[in-house]
Amino acid sequence: MADITIIGGTGFTGSHIAQEAVARGHRVTSLSRSLPVAPLEGVRYLTGSADEPEQAVEGADVIVATVSPRGDSAGTLGRRYGHLAELAAASGARLVVIGGFSSLRPAPGAPRFAEGDDLPPQFAGEARELNAVLGDLIENAPAGLDWVFVSPAATYGSYAPASEPRGSYRVGDDVALFDAEGTSFISGQDFAQAVIDEIETPSRSRAQVHFAY
Repeated sequence: MADITIIGGTGFTGSHIAQEAVARGHRVTSLSRSLPVAPLEGVRYLTGSADEPEQAVEGADVIVATVSPRGDSAGTLGRRYGHLAELAAASGARLVVIGGFSSLRPAPGAPRFAEGDDLPPQFAGEARELNAVLGDLIENAPAGLDWVFVSPAATYGSYAPASEPRGSYRVGDDVALFDAEGTSFISGQDFAQAVIDEIETPSRSRAQVHFAY
């Protein structure tokens, strides 16, 4: 059993991860700006800013960062996640950063999607900010910090078509996974399963991991 703190624990990704974690018997703390309409039994909910996460991360074995750089959070992730990295390194917690598909590469050694000029304009800012977080972890993460940057499939999130969870997924590194039809997809439930699997049985350290069908 682990003490898991989720920054942004009431959003799409955070709430799915929280649900999967408590179902497996982990102790979960959520930090978000507001309380959920339907709280999950077994989750300790705290309200506050991701700029001041100390109350939520104290005693955590794992810190999961799920903030999306949208709205008034745009442009804040570098500062906020840098602070989380320092707190995690000081306490010995593992830092799990939920990033984006655009931080993946189309082929081994190729530039990441976020480094190109053909990103859809409605996603470009978010993609580049999350990719900058990955770059900062690679270049500047505190020595000894155990971090992993998690990229979901291209079609993932609250906007994606609803689907029944499959109970399975594939695992990659920094190269995008596609199915036989050329689709990159994963449901919220199966992505959460993959994240908790990675927390329970770590397969990467100071590296990127990718989950898709």
